[in-house]
Amino acid sequence: MAKHGKKYLAGKAKIDRLKKYALDEGLETVLSTSYAKFDESVDAAVALGVDPKKADQNIRGSVVLPHGTGKVPRVLVIAKGEKAKEAEDAGADYVGADEMIAKIQEGWLDFDKVVATPDTMGLVGRVAKILGPRGLMPNAKTGTVTFELAKVIKEIKLGKVDFRVDKGGVVHLSIGRVSFGVPKLRDNFSAVMDTLQKMKPSTSKGTYLKAISLATTMGPGVNVSTLEIK
Repeated sequence: MAKHGKKYLAGKAKIDRLKKYALDEGLETVLSTSYAKFDESVDAAVALGVDPKKADQNIRGSVVLPHGTGKVPRVLVIAKGEKAKEAEDAGADYVGADEMIAKIQEGWLDFDKVVATPDTMGLVGRVAKILGPRGLMPNAKTGTVTFELAKVIKEIKLGKVDFRVDKGGVVHLSIGRVSFGVPKLRDNFSAVMDTLQKMKPSTSKGTYLKAISLATTMGPGVNVSTLEIK
């Protein structure tokens, strides 16, 4: 069993483990447990009543957080010709095709998001084993395989995040930073929940929102009530 330090235990002592907090109170409690010297991420874990083994219940998508993530991601775009120029004009950090694939094959990974045009996915496939395990592989379901490069790059820079339900039916993603405070974190969390609600599969039976937990990067989890989530 992992041993935790005094600061972690002090934060944990502030939490009623048997209670499911209202959203604002839960966020306030989460922020009160933050003790790291850096601006910690505030992460959400949402347990859904889905069976990820079924294709139509394998929830995957993206959401643009109203207040961003607290970090401006470095965007790599795999594109050619006019689309490469469009990507450059839209503010992509790195743009190219064969030369970028070659750099990745050599070990270069100084980027946070990868966007590709449909006609370059054959190239991207060469580095799928490198990008895939790191969650960087472009995918049409998250909007990162597209010809609408300017639109997608803008969304990513503004705070678009991707998510995918894991084998246990849980979606994990960041909703911002401790420095955001409750109002901004509430807005970001609400955007996430609105998106997940809209993605509820018609074949999902029983309770869809089963449990919600919030935590800082280094802190303990706080259970949040699903009752106020419409």
